[in-house]
Amino acid sequence: MTKDTKKTNRGFSLLELVVVVVIIGIIAAVAIPRMSRGSAGAADAALSGNLAVLRNAVDLYSVEHNGAFPTKENVSNALLKYSDSGGVIADDKDTTHIYGPYVRRIPPLPVGLRKGCTGISDTDANSVGWIYNESTGHIRANTTDSETDASGTKYSEY
Repeated sequence: MTKDTKKTNRGFSLLELVVVVVIIGIIAAVAIPRMSRGSAGAADAALSGNLAVLRNAVDLYSVEHNGAFPTKENVSNALLKYSDSGGVIADDKDTTHIYGPYVRRIPPLPVGLRKGCTGISDTDANSVGWIYNESTGHIRANTTDSETDASGTKYSEY
């Protein structure tokens, strides 16, 4: 018996390569915009989560202090340290300072020009990430009206 000595071409044709490149291009055109929206959506979700944590902490403080909210001067310390029923703050828990801490740390603002800032105040400043109203206990992101999410909602209205 003789062996067939015919050569076989084992490479890809130009047409096959073009088809593969076109398919990869279509997949990339669909996937890349979705992935880029994903990171923006993650920052929006982080903002909502951080606001929920801060608002819950302020609400719990109010419940434990007979409806009083932390003052604008001591809101960070009131959330991070121990306090007594009158709102006097201490670094350590003792027999009178039994309330708190309400958060382990103040979360950084995840969006906008002040991204990364952790300060809480009633007015805008360089290190202020959160705007706080001591009469209502409301806390919001320190962002401008032009800073919005993908749907056009202002971050300051979250």
